[in-house]
Amino acid sequence: MDDWLKQIQTIVDEIDDCIKRHSDEALTLRFLARKLSYSEFHMTRKFKAISGMSFRNYLRQRRLAFALKEVRDSDKSLLDIAFDYGFSSHEAFTRSFKSQYGIPPSDYRKKPVPVILRTKINPFDRYFLGLGEIGMMKSTEDIKIYFVTIPAHKFLHIKNYESNGYWDFWQKQSLIPGQDCDTICGLLDSIKGKLDDNGGSDANSGSGQVMAYINDPAGRLCNWGFPRAECYGVRLPVDYDGEVPPQMLLVTIPEAKYIVFEHGPFDYEQENRTVEEKMEHAMSNFDFTESEYSYDMTPGRIIYFYHDSERFWKYIRPVTK
Repeated sequence: MDDWLKQIQTIVDEIDDCIKRHSDEALTLRFLARKLSYSEFHMTRKFKAISGMSFRNYLRQRRLAFALKEVRDSDKSLLDIAFDYGFSSHEAFTRSFKSQYGIPPSDYRKKPVPVILRTKINPFDRYFLGLGEIGMMKSTEDIKIYFVTIPAHKFLHIKNYESNGYWDFWQKQSLIPGQDCDTICGLLDSIKGKLDDNGGSDANSGSGQVMAYINDPAGRLCNWGFPRAECYGVRLPVDYDGEVPPQMLLVTIPEAKYIVFEHGPFDYEQENRTVEEKMEHAMSNFDFTESEYSYDMTPGRIIYFYHDSERFWKYIRPVTK
């Protein structure tokens, strides 16, 4: 099964690369099946078994997710966007867009509202599957530690008081209608103006989505010694006045001082657990004696956690004098 998960992951990665390059010739079941040296029928069956949907449906939803961002963020004509993402006409694009999101692309461009985008599936995740690391550490950047002042902003998020870690968080959220990972990440992916968005379209990887922990007396006691509620969401400008999905919360985070622990790019499959241990050790053993600060455990303060192996692993923790 692991081999098939890896192979389907190869196809999933190839699909996104082809969509970004507008390479329709390579986005055919025949072409992708040949990359794995399997028949179209066999790959179709395996893809559906692993991803939970047909290859054709997944491809259509990913194309629409990329196209929606072009509609939202660019001034390209809808016809050009339709052709770029494999639709035969403006009408075909409009029908598909409205069927998927409940709103025509022309209306969405005038007033972007939260919709559920199809984020990239990741069937092979060594850390999630409990396979551990392989090989030796390869990253060369040490952990950087520095203080920053973060301006006031808003945080759009969901919250869980009982979860313990990223995977447990999503397992518990999946039991709440409308708060599973695909729905929440898809909604957040569609929000315009995210402060951390670099244009990506993967859950928690370049699309402005971030894990956070709010100091909350009603939350679970963490290994840092204070009760916290785990959250997942996006940071937004302080003047954000867009629509808030009904299952989410929007709070204002005032300007404040933070300490940042940042590890550079790393190999996710080979180094994830080791980097995690290094980060935890750095935070637990940081010596504040030469500074005027200490960790701020005040209820309501927020910790941001960024995990993107191609860019960084970063904790941003509040401090006080």
